[in-house]
Amino acid sequence: MKATYRAMQVKTPGNLELVERQTPAPNPGEVLIAVEACGICGADASDIDNADPALQPRVPGHEVVGRIVAIGANTPSIWKVGQRVGVGRLGGHCNECNECRRGRFNLCRNQPIVGSSCDGGYAEIMIARATGLVSIPDELSSEEAAPILCAGIATFNALKKSGAEPGDTVAVLGIGGLGHMALQYARKMGFRVIAVGRGEDIAADAARLGAHRYIDTYVENPADAINAMGGAKAILTTTANPTAVSALMPALAPEGRLIVLGVGKDPLPVSTRSLVGAERSIVGSITGSPYENEKTLDFSVLTGVRPMIETMPLERAEDAVQKMRSGDAKFRIVLTMGDQTDAH
Repeated sequence: MKATYRAMQVKTPGNLELVERQTPAPNPGEVLIAVEACGICGADASDIDNADPALQPRVPGHEVVGRIVAIGANTPSIWKVGQRVGVGRLGGHCNECNECRRGRFNLCRNQPIVGSSCDGGYAEIMIARATGLVSIPDELSSEEAAPILCAGIATFNALKKSGAEPGDTVAVLGIGGLGHMALQYARKMGFRVIAVGRGEDIAADAARLGAHRYIDTYVENPADAINAMGGAKAILTTTANPTAVSALMPALAPEGRLIVLGVGKDPLPVSTRSLVGAERSIVGSITGSPYENEKTLDFSVLTGVRPMIETMPLERAEDAVQKMRSGDAKFRIVLTMGDQTDAH
């Protein structure tokens, strides 16, 4: 195993630097991963800008795929050296808290947040808790699988929680890293899919990704347009813009559900009359357990769902993050680490 590895770390809030680090050894219940690919998520920007000085220097990135090169003591036998695995935003449940005892592992209060409270995948090597590991199907390349570990499971699980059934109308607000996955999953699940975005330039992409109808908010009132189609049984919002989200609330059909995925600082204004009068509801959804992540990967293989990606090398992580911030990425950028065949 190499004595050192390269990593892009947050030296000061908002700034990344390429460094050489000593290769660590995994503790009990952990594995050491030779990273092959790491997707860049919108949450990475927040991790980079708001890095806790007490936790610096931190390595961001939480859509990680690589191969196990070392295993700590007391790690379950299902994990083997050489096995290809992934790690998402949730870094591994504790198996002790009330949520874990209920089997709600994604709600565990004692797990690290990858790229925020523990080092992530903008690096050639990464330590991961065994409870956070996800097995990667052979049919997916590492670059394809990486975004599914966050953007994929977030939207896949949200659709499963939406209450919508095949044939129902589902709207997706925001056609970016998460939204472009949501459109594909929604179409494959048998929903009537409405994409809501800004500008006509995204219309062709939305149609290719599975939307039956694209609504340009610069041209149409999205709530009026959706209500003209009978209303939406579910609306997935991937944007953190509370004004845009509130504007779509009237488009929910009776007993419809708004699933909130986009995280922002500003409060979401809601009309209590619209909630009570037709028994509509609003729920949040946070990715899922490793098992659910594997179900998402399997569904993606079975139905041909794939993220639209472009790849960039690790040393260009700063450029990749800036491109993501600008909105120019279509739709996910994935960092690659070069040849890792001799990492073990």
